[in-house]
Amino acid sequence: MNEIDGLRAIMPRIKKEWVHEILIVDGNSTDGTREYLEENGYPFITQSKPGLLIAWWEGFMAAKGDVVIPFSPDNNSVPEVIPLLIQKMEEGNYDMVIASRYAPGAKHEDDDIPSYLANRFLTGLINILFGGHYTDALGMYRAWRKDLLKSLELDRNKDDIFEVLLSIRAAKKKIKVSEIPGDEPARINKSDDSRAWPGLIGKIRGGLLMLKLIFREFLF
Repeated sequence: MNEIDGLRAIMPRIKKEWVHEILIVDGNSTDGTREYLEENGYPFITQSKPGLLIAWWEGFMAAKGDVVIPFSPDNNSVPEVIPLLIQKMEEGNYDMVIASRYAPGAKHEDDDIPSYLANRFLTGLINILFGGHYTDALGMYRAWRKDLLKSLELDRNKDDIFEVLLSIRAAKKKIKVSEIPGDEPARINKSDDSRAWPGLIGKIRGGLLMLKLIFREFLF
């Protein structure tokens, strides 16, 4: 929603020949985003209700491919990693490949001490409780087979953080997962989503939601 600056900077770097489909979910933008998409021939759908999780699910349901790569055009996700994710998926016949911000060789420029410590703690907890081998279980940027939505029994619970739930269920089911290094540069601007809270308050809230999700999955 309202990511026109990011779209102008990032979308020209995404080569259409990399993938079979590029599908954009628009949250009723008012900053010229829709006009930009129409002028440049990018297919898009308009989400029915506000919220990041809703946007993701409506995009997942509309996507035609066997593999999905969620992507944010805010400079946090490096476009040139897309073909590397696809290559890794094909080479190892993996079910999921994560562009890890904490893998050796990756740089996380949009990080600070609280978010770094939270990621290390929560990723480590997921590894311990569910037998994962992640360096970055919380990152959104990853390629995964769309049939995992069904096989991992993922749903649209509004309190869930999808990428974390996907990592947990993948570890529990012992599906074939790998990682590649994936830099995360600083954002161009802040996305308007339902989880956006100011500063440290937002990070604490997000961390508590993830912790709640982890223990719910462990206990039940």
